[in-house]
Amino acid sequence: MKITWLNPLSRLATQATSNSSVPWTCSSCRSQLTARAKSSYRPFQRSFGTRSSNHSGQTPPPKSRRIVLTAAATGAAGAGALAFTDDIKHGYEATERASRVATTLFICINDYRTTLNQRDSLQDPEEQDNILRGCHKRCAVRTLKVLEKNGGIFIKLGQHLSAMTYLLPYEWTSTFIPLQDKCPVSSYESIEQMFRNDTGEELTDYFSFFSEKPLGAASLAQVHMATIKENGQKVAVKVQHPTLAQWAPLDLALTKFTFSTLKRWFPEYDLEWLSSEMEVSLPQELDFQLEAANAIKTKQHFAQIPDLPLLVPEVIWAKKRILVMANESGHRLDDLDYLDASHIDRDEVSATLAHIFNEMIFGKNAPLHCDPHGGNLAIRKTERRRPGGANFEIIIYDHGLYREIPESLQRSYAKMWLAVIDGDMGRMKKYSHEVAGITEEQFPLFASAITGRDYTVVSSSIMQSRSDDEKKTMGNALQEGLLSDLVQMLGQVPRIILLILKTNDLTRSLDENLHTRQGPMRNFMILARYCAKTVFREQVEEIRGREGGLWWPGNALRLTAAWLGFLRVELKLEAFELWLTVKRLVGIKTQFAGSPIAA
Repeated sequence: MKITWLNPLSRLATQATSNSSVPWTCSSCRSQLTARAKSSYRPFQRSFGTRSSNHSGQTPPPKSRRIVLTAAATGAAGAGALAFTDDIKHGYEATERASRVATTLFICINDYRTTLNQRDSLQDPEEQDNILRGCHKRCAVRTLKVLEKNGGIFIKLGQHLSAMTYLLPYEWTSTFIPLQDKCPVSSYESIEQMFRNDTGEELTDYFSFFSEKPLGAASLAQVHMATIKENGQKVAVKVQHPTLAQWAPLDLALTKFTFSTLKRWFPEYDLEWLSSEMEVSLPQELDFQLEAANAIKTKQHFAQIPDLPLLVPEVIWAKKRILVMANESGHRLDDLDYLDASHIDRDEVSATLAHIFNEMIFGKNAPLHCDPHGGNLAIRKTERRRPGGANFEIIIYDHGLYREIPESLQRSYAKMWLAVIDGDMGRMKKYSHEVAGITEEQFPLFASAITGRDYTVVSSSIMQSRSDDEKKTMGNALQEGLLSDLVQMLGQVPRIILLILKTNDLTRSLDENLHTRQGPMRNFMILARYCAKTVFREQVEEIRGREGGLWWPGNALRLTAAWLGFLRVELKLEAFELWLTVKRLVGIKTQFAGSPIAA
C-alpha cells in the first residue's frame, strides 16, 4: 500500500518555482523504508475504517463523518469564542473565520478517507495514482479558498510550508502559486488610523508625501513609498496590516487545532511541530522593533566584509507595527532578462548568494535570515564595481525571522558538510547525529533532505548537476511511502535545524532559477571554504586553551599543523575555482564528478 502526504491546510508559494529538494534513498534503504511505510498504513486504515453496505446495497453515511464534523465545528467555534467573548461583532466574525477552517478540514479529511478506500479496490497502479492526484487537487483548491479568505497568518503559514517541497505533492504546490501575488491590501484609511494610534501623530505631520497605494503587500504587512518632511529623504514605510494583531491569537489557535486534528486522523503524519514553531516565530515577526534590531545587526556584521555586494536598507525609526527604512529598490533575482540586459553574470550572483548565506550560517556571531524567498531579495546594477569586482548588489528585505546558531552546532554542522562534500559516510553519520540526533536508520533520508539530492549521489559525489533521471526519481519519491518516516524525523530534530533546512531549500531554489553555467559545484566549494574556516577557528581556540597558550612550543606546532591543513584546503579551492573561471570564460559547461577537497 502506497500513501502520499495529504495536508488539508498547507502549501503556498515562496518557492513554488522549484520542485526540487524531494529526498530519496538508495534501493536497499528504499525497500526497507517502503516496507515500514506499508506496515504503518494499517493503523491509518483502522482510523478511518472501511465502507460497509446495508442490505439495500446502499452505503450509509459513515458515523466517523458525523464525529469529525462535530469535533471540528465544536473545537473551532470554541477557539473563536475563547478569543472574542467580549465583543459580539468580533465573536461572530471569529466563529465565521473558524468555521471556514473547520468545514474545509472536515471535507478534506473525508475526501481523503473515501479516496483511499476507493484506491484500495483498484488494481491498476496508474488508476490508483490518478484517483489520489485528483483528491490532492480538490483538497488543495478548497484550502486555497480558505487561505485567501482568512488571509494574514494563514497565508504566512502556507508561505512557511512552501519551502518544504519534500512534504507535499505537486498538486498542492502548483495550486498555491497564486498566493504569491494575492496577499491582502489594507486600506489607506486604516493605515492612517493605525499610524495615529501608534505614534500620536498624523501621517502628514511626519511625511510630506505618503503613497496611498502600497508598493507591495505581503501576508503580514505592506510597504508604502514616502518622503520625510524634515529632510526630504525618500523612504519605504513598512506597516503591519491593522487587523492582523486582533486575529493572531485565534489564527494560531486554529492552526494548532488543524494540525492536532490531522494527527488524530493521520497519526503517522505528526506535523504539530509546525504550529509550535509558528507560536514562537510569529510574535517575533509581528514586532517591527525587533525586525529593526535584526536589520541593524546584519548591516553591522556585513560591514566587516566589504567585498560582499550586500545591501541592507538603513533603519530610520521603528514602532511595533511601523518600520521606516531607506528606500532601496531593485529587481527580482530571477529576472533573467534584467540580469542579461545589465550584463550581470548569473554565476557571480549565485556565488554571492552562497557567500552571504554561508556567512550567516557559519560566521562568528552572525545572524541567520530564515526567510530568503524571492520576494525578500532584490538585485540592482551598480555604476561602480564593488571591492570584490561585482557590478551589482543584492538587497535583503524583511528581517523579521532571524535566528542565531549556537557555536557548537555551527562546528558540528561544518564537519558534517565537509564529510558530505568528501563523500565520507562514516563522518557524515557521526556529525548528523551530533547535529540533529539522526539515527543510522534515519540517515539516508536526512542526507537527502539536507542536500536535496538522491541518496546514491550523496554517497558518491554531490558536485555534479542533477540529471533528468535523478529529478524523475526524486519526483516519484513521495509515492513510495517514505513521507511518514520523513515527517517523524523532522518532528524530532531541533527547531533551528528546521529553519536551516528551510533556508537551504530557499537558497537552492533561488540558485536553480538563475540557470547558471557551473551548476552546484562552485557553491559547494564556497560552502567547503566556510566549513573549513569554522573547523580551523575551533582548532585555534582549542590550542589557545591549552597550557602555555598558542606560542608554547608544542602548541605552536599544533597551530602550524592546523593552519597548514586549512591552507591546503584553501589552495585547492582557489585552484579549482580558477579552473572553473577559465572554463566559464571560454564557454565550456563544467561537469565534474569528484570532490575538490577529498584527501
